[in-house]
Amino acid sequence: MDGAGIVVQLGAVAITRTVVTTWAMMAALWLACALMTRRLSLDPGPVQTALEGGVSAIEAAVEELLPGRSATVFPFIGTLWIFIAAANLLGIVPGLSSPTADLSATSALAVVVFLSAHWFGIRSEGAAAYFSHYLKPNPLLLPFHIVSEISRTIALAVRLFGNVMSLETAAMLVLLVAGFLVPVPVLMLHVVEALVQAYIFGMLALVYISGGIQSRDEVSRSREGENR
Repeated sequence: MDGAGIVVQLGAVAITRTVVTTWAMMAALWLACALMTRRLSLDPGPVQTALEGGVSAIEAAVEELLPGRSATVFPFIGTLWIFIAAANLLGIVPGLSSPTADLSATSALAVVVFLSAHWFGIRSEGAAAYFSHYLKPNPLLLPFHIVSEISRTIALAVRLFGNVMSLETAAMLVLLVAGFLVPVPVLMLHVVEALVQAYIFGMLALVYISGGIQSRDEVSRSREGENR
């Protein structure tokens, strides 16, 4: 499970197994999406029906937290869910390790979520209105807001890494002890847990983004009340 082992060393830059696996997985996802959406029809078959059902479920989850704004956030959250689910499930392939079992990969994902939350907030109300909420209700709370932003980003990275790593370790230990007498239950447990962890990470990202956008809305409403 040495997912972070170095494959190629290019001077000071090290290409690890996690990087190679992640890029190969992204290429496979791109190819799968291109093939599945190549011939869409008004009379969908089972593959298109399943695809549309998955997209509709993700869109409904985004719309529930961000009514009227789901079109803006949906592409990012949908991509995040699909990417993490695929990365988590990759661990069931013999000889491969889940990229999300590497702390560097989950840290990168957490940083992306951190930046995206601010990006969507700034796009919603502008930089000045967005950052002003860090000074409310008192500018003295600014350090606490900053610590909160950093700590939740770290927690997001460590949580996904810890769960996926422990899942792969538990599956490996069970197979070592019981051999291949119980492969199906272990496999099903891995699949379910991998999907659950992807869902939780995506929902937390969605909550952070929606919280930022809604806080901007609150600032706007308070300003409207002052103008009245």
